Amino acid sequence: MFSRFFAKSKTEDPYAGSQYSQLGGDPGVEAMANRFYDIMESEPAVHALLALHPQPLDSVRGRFFDFLSGWLGGPQRFVEKYGHPRLRARHLPFKIDESMRDQWLYCMYQVIDEQVDDTLLKQQLRAQFTQLAHHMINS
Repeated sequence: MFSRFFAKSKTEDPYAGSQYSQLGGDPGVEAMANRFYDIMESEPAVHALLALHPQPLDSVRGRFFDFLSGWLGGPQRFVEKYGHPRLRARHLPFKIDESMRDQWLYCMYQVIDEQVDDTLLKQQLRAQFTQLAHHMINS
């Protein structure tokens, strides 16, 4: 009876309200992924982190964008292409200690500070990425 009042429009953004959407959708999330690796490639303080990654970083950038897209509430590209992220399991071959976590967060915090204007969203992202990075420690 009331479904016609509450039915979603077919043109409504399915990601409205998500962090993905708040960051600008594909262009914003892709800019985050690319800037993350730009920092990693140019910042001497994270040289050890860069050394863990296959070169060139083109395919890694793409996979990171795919992952971030879904993780932030947008299209589940990573899952569609590669299956469940199983991040910890995928990273077990690499020694990830507190130093690696801190280097990864150094890059991500810089991206957030540069590209996110909304204070609440910035705090939320920092907290989520911090939790994720801490979870990845395996050494």
